[in-house]
Amino acid sequence: MAGNSFGKLFRITTAGESHGPGNVVIVDGVPAGLPLSEDDLRPDLKRRRPGQSLLTTQRQEDDEPEILSGVFDGRTTGTSIAILVRNTDQRSGDYSDIREKYRPGHADFTFDARYGFRDYRGGGRSSARETTARVAAGAIAKKLIAHEFGGQVLGYVRQVGAIKAEIPSPENVTLSQVEHLADGSPNLVRCPDHAVVPRMIELIDAVRRDTDSIGGVSEIVAIGVPAGLGEPVFDKLKADLAKALFSLPAVLGVEYGIGFACAELRGSENNDLFTIATPKFPGQSPEIITTSNRHGGMLGGISSGMPIILRAAIKPTSSLAKEQPTVTRDGQPTTIRTKGRHDPCLLPRFVPMAEAMVAIVLADHWLRWKSARLRQ
Repeated sequence: MAGNSFGKLFRITTAGESHGPGNVVIVDGVPAGLPLSEDDLRPDLKRRRPGQSLLTTQRQEDDEPEILSGVFDGRTTGTSIAILVRNTDQRSGDYSDIREKYRPGHADFTFDARYGFRDYRGGGRSSARETTARVAAGAIAKKLIAHEFGGQVLGYVRQVGAIKAEIPSPENVTLSQVEHLADGSPNLVRCPDHAVVPRMIELIDAVRRDTDSIGGVSEIVAIGVPAGLGEPVFDKLKADLAKALFSLPAVLGVEYGIGFACAELRGSENNDLFTIATPKFPGQSPEIITTSNRHGGMLGGISSGMPIILRAAIKPTSSLAKEQPTVTRDGQPTTIRTKGRHDPCLLPRFVPMAEAMVAIVLADHWLRWKSARLRQ
């Protein structure tokens, strides 16, 4: 099977299945000397792990990372970093009934069409369980971009069903707002607009009790990204970010900046005007910025220095306990109810997955930019 690697200079390769022994990622391209330990990986893996609340799947996984190579005395060695996250709470028997059936909305049929064979236990390689490895790699990418240029990536839930958050300044959202409510309790949906959180929770709980699911939108913001990352043709930064997000399970749409809303504007309304930022310190060189950010931090496929703002539309979870019509592998009509433990809404756990993929792309393009400058 091809297509298990992503990136050029910062490159990840993943392996593993939903109900196999575990998931592995190999990360190449990390410079030597970067401080790194399992403690750096645990926070985002904890944000991604199942069983966080009734709003997520009840599968119980500790998602404890093991760094197998590439780190010595707490620092990266410049060689391949291998990370293993073991599976400990598989219930493969929950999937025996779908062995010969195709789940609506899933990759069962297309996987069979491609390979003529599939691991039906929880979706096998097509399962979102694979993203555990990506989140571990993304934690390294986050640390690298913070170390190299002060870059930060933060995602959150912008919309659940028809309930939309009001977030006037995405670049000012904090991790504390995303993870906790004003009283310090956990923010179960990871939406920084706390006024709509109760309605979002109520909606997700309602579809859960109805053995159904609901979709929504996640917004991801990268700040501190310098101007100049990306290439002008096929390796546009926006193209690689789109591929990164589309490679995640359940993503049906990606946009950046003003996105599809640009279709309603005139050019004079859509253009972001250039200006000079007031230097923060005496003697500091003037910085070229734009007065608005409808371009979402990328022009011509290259970063502009403004915040990079992306949104991903996430479909409702396909695995439902609600009975639905389908067909068997040999084309016979039947019905299906998917057993097992599934998220009634994917959005809360999608956030760290999206952050990881955006950080991986930024780390990769930073290393490409740095390499090109060294050759000049």
